[in-house]
Amino acid sequence: VQLVESGGGLVQPGGSLRLSCAASGFTFSSYVMRWYRQAPGRERELVATITSDGGSTNYADSVKGRFTISRDNAKNTVYLQMSSLKPEDTAVYYCNAWRNARYNYWGQGTQVTVSS
Repeated sequence: VQLVESGGGLVQPGGSLRLSCAASGFTFSSYVMRWYRQAPGRERELVATITSDGGSTNYADSVKGRFTISRDNAKNTVYLQMSSLKPEDTAVYYCNAWRNARYNYWGQGTQVTVSS
């Protein structure tokens, strides 16, 4: 099982980034996918969730209206489009695949830094 995030980097406030998470080794279309983030000295925070069929999404209040989660089950990939980025969005962003307590997988994370 692998979840490989990409697309992180340094961006100025107000800018945009798109994160990708490529999955392999499991039946991607059967899993709820989530993006989490963790800033230095803070607990890991749930950012966005998308159901297995992509029909429903949910967002943390802090990113609602600025971030969009989507998935392509044909490509086994989940995305996080981030716009109007703020310095407080700086964190390591993690991809998570969840089916149940036993089948719960994590990526290695990608760093997003928002700074001028």
